[in-house]
Amino acid sequence: MKIEKIELHHISMNMLHRFETSFGVQTERPCVVVKVQADGLTGWGESPAGDGPFYSPETARTSFLILKDFLAPMVAGKDFAHPRGVAGLMRRVRGNEMAKAGLENAAWDLFAKSKKQSLKALLGGVRDRVSVGISIGIQPSIEALQARVAEVLGLGYGRIKLKIKKGCDVKPMTAVRERYPKLLLMADANSDYQLEDAPVLKELDPLKLLMIEQPLPYYDIIDHAKLQARLETPICLDESIHRLDDARHAIELKACRIINMKVGRVGGLTNALAIHDLTQKAGIPMWCGGMIETGIGRALNLALASLPNFKLPGDISASDQYYKNDLTRQFVLNKEDSTITVPDGLGIGVEVDEGRLAGYRLQHAAVTA
Repeated sequence: MKIEKIELHHISMNMLHRFETSFGVQTERPCVVVKVQADGLTGWGESPAGDGPFYSPETARTSFLILKDFLAPMVAGKDFAHPRGVAGLMRRVRGNEMAKAGLENAAWDLFAKSKKQSLKALLGGVRDRVSVGISIGIQPSIEALQARVAEVLGLGYGRIKLKIKKGCDVKPMTAVRERYPKLLLMADANSDYQLEDAPVLKELDPLKLLMIEQPLPYYDIIDHAKLQARLETPICLDESIHRLDDARHAIELKACRIINMKVGRVGGLTNALAIHDLTQKAGIPMWCGGMIETGIGRALNLALASLPNFKLPGDISASDQYYKNDLTRQFVLNKEDSTITVPDGLGIGVEVDEGRLAGYRLQHAAVTA
């Protein structure tokens, strides 16, 4: 296939709920939506970098710039037999994984449509429904936290992830566990701790959490190995895993017992699939994290999470928890089993409302062959 045109849409969408993590508070969600055209078909992708360089060095603005000035010109006008070829074209650009992911994933959507397949079928997915949970940001009080937990449990979610940070960790986690002793519960620290904080994290062991996600710095693997040896609770690595070698090193060093997959963080589906196969062979279960994506990224995440080694509930909760008017149809929770149905249409399986996309747009650029 020869890519004829690439359009970039830097957008921002209002969120329904304020979302606080150790990085700060979010009330809006910017991203870059990528539209790729070839042979009369259109593919869609999403670069999920946010408004500041906190979770990642990238931001939506830097992703837009890198895509416009470097990545899109490298790809426009080029022929590719498979989306892995698009990843190869961008390889000489260092880093900028989220920018790369938006373009590469649009090529995967395009390719699946050209083969008249769903993305799930193309990737080798084995599930029609994906088990999901929901992430709850840091709340102003334990009472507010308990109210929010009760609200989402009432919606049908079977797994809860609570954001924690220094000074807001053991007490809120314990309060929720005491009220819900059998709840599938996990903590996400977003890199807010150091190895010297191990005694505090050790206090979470009696709570029998599914995992503690990324407790130590985003660049670290070695200290996570030291911490995991001291904890009963499984450590899950997120921000530390950017490429296949990071996953391999983490497994070899026993730095974690679980790996979170965010396809934007690893630069696209090519790397995500390689990491999936590595972890499956090593017996390390995965789950699909979320970055408050629009329906474009959410549809792709569902297809990816249908693969066999995604064994734990993902952060791909229903769209109505984040946006009043998404770019695609809303994804709905199957309340009876806390799942979301994987789209089975061609490609990512959802249609994009381009009028709504234009209404959210901050910047636009087009690169042609």
